[in-house]
Amino acid sequence: MDVPFSDHSGAERLIATTRVAVAITALLIIWLDPFQPAQCAPLTSAALGAYTLYALALVWLARQTSMFVHRVRVITHAVDLAAFAFFTYLTPSLLSLFFLYYAFALLGAMLRWRWRGILWTTLAALITLISSGVYRVKAFASSDIELDHVVIGMTYIVMVALVARYTATYRQAVHNALSKLAVRPRVTVHEPRTLVRNELARAADILSAPRVLLIWEELEEPWMYVALWSPTEFRWTCEPPTAFEYLATAPLGEASFLCRDTNRPLPRVLYTSSTGLHHWRGQPLHPDMQKQFAIDAVLSSSLRGAVVEGRIFFLGKPGFTPNDLMISDYIAHQLAADLDQALLAERRQRAAITAERQRLVRNLHDGLLQSLLGMTLQLAETHRLLEEDPAAAREHVLEVQRLLAEEQRDLRFLVGELKSASHEAGEATLSLAARLESMRRQIERQWGLRVELHMALPDAPLPTALAYEIYYIVHEALTNAARHAHASTVHVELGRQHDHLRITVADDGHGFPFQGHYDLAALTYLQLGPMMLRERIVSLGGSLALDSTADGARLDIMVPLTSSGGSGSNGARVHG
Repeated sequence: MDVPFSDHSGAERLIATTRVAVAITALLIIWLDPFQPAQCAPLTSAALGAYTLYALALVWLARQTSMFVHRVRVITHAVDLAAFAFFTYLTPSLLSLFFLYYAFALLGAMLRWRWRGILWTTLAALITLISSGVYRVKAFASSDIELDHVVIGMTYIVMVALVARYTATYRQAVHNALSKLAVRPRVTVHEPRTLVRNELARAADILSAPRVLLIWEELEEPWMYVALWSPTEFRWTCEPPTAFEYLATAPLGEASFLCRDTNRPLPRVLYTSSTGLHHWRGQPLHPDMQKQFAIDAVLSSSLRGAVVEGRIFFLGKPGFTPNDLMISDYIAHQLAADLDQALLAERRQRAAITAERQRLVRNLHDGLLQSLLGMTLQLAETHRLLEEDPAAAREHVLEVQRLLAEEQRDLRFLVGELKSASHEAGEATLSLAARLESMRRQIERQWGLRVELHMALPDAPLPTALAYEIYYIVHEALTNAARHAHASTVHVELGRQHDHLRITVADDGHGFPFQGHYDLAALTYLQLGPMMLRERIVSLGGSLALDSTADGARLDIMVPLTSSGGSGSNGARVHG
């Protein structure tokens, strides 16, 4: 049976070229070494000449077509065997010619059909040799000589067939391993445990290893991960980094190596280096690791990626070969890349969740919590006015009711922003200008602050998440001016400046507890200014300039219009 990825066209070109060489060599042998009976010489020379032309024609055909169909390969091999038998009958005294024919026929059979071709070609050669010997005995009465020729020829056929069988088996094993590497499935799983289990099962199949052990560390993580795969179980454990002092002994370092029996007192180890393969005698593994996993035969390669480092160990196969080292290195390289991808994706996911939580905290702090504080103050004033001025108290209650309605709407927006799907159509077309105007009225009623709002927003709709962030930036700036600076008037301007939105907030309060001019880097380093506002601007990739005096404060904020507003962005747009 043909094996996937077999290079039939390359094999046929090699066979065709070798056939020409065999034909020419046979002609040379006949010319240099006359044979008996002499009357067969003209026929033999003519037959060899015709065979040479046939061989040349097949060379031309092999170069013209990319692949011989199976039937053509069978026919050409049958013709070669028939020519082999014919020339053997004509030149029974020339064992060198017989050996040449047989070696070529066996090569073709091995390249085409591997051990099955070797078996049938060997049987055909034995039948040809024995039949030729019988014919010679009957025709020329030279039994002793023919018997020697037959015995020598049969011995040669059997020995060469055994060597060819071993070569074909070895070649088939390497070919199967490379074929499995070539059809590597697409990695769709990014959960590390499942990924490692699947990859170790595939690695065991490629190298026919009964067990596979993977030990690695994730950089900047205080754990050593140990995964052991076998056909009946998969074990995954987290060990302290000191569980094994080393994975491979010092002379081996990060080299790939194989050892067919680690239980010997002084086992022989074959390892790779920049100068090729080398031998070393000694125990390649940590004794505790060898005992814990019952390791005898082992093949190991180093695992090194961007965020992982460790080793993969193929266990329990005494027949590891030097070629397996190359395949193991390739598997280790693939596994390191896949682990890197999975772990980095996991880190990105954790970072996105953390960023979204921080953003939610900022939104709640700047919106709902500030409003609740204002309502608390309103209700306290209402309680004081209940007896003195019931009408004013009722007005305060109505104001708190209006504030609750507005906060209910803001909460609805916040919940909608957290949805995984896009916002509803009504929310998506919400005007940022309308929301800012509504916030201005709310702040004035809630804090008794006069707010002068001037907007020159971009004509193109803003990303929804960015619009939310701009809303909360203005909201916090106004609340801070009312609560902490005790300002009476705040001037707010929003306008486009190149590819940024500029937000300016200036009040007539008593400024921050510190005075002077500070940029965002200085405020962050000194931990000065409104923390939530700083974090929000940093998350947007914007800038902040703060001027604080005893007569008031001024905030100059620049936000890039291409900012997504954090991980909560979902592609919806908000009109200015």
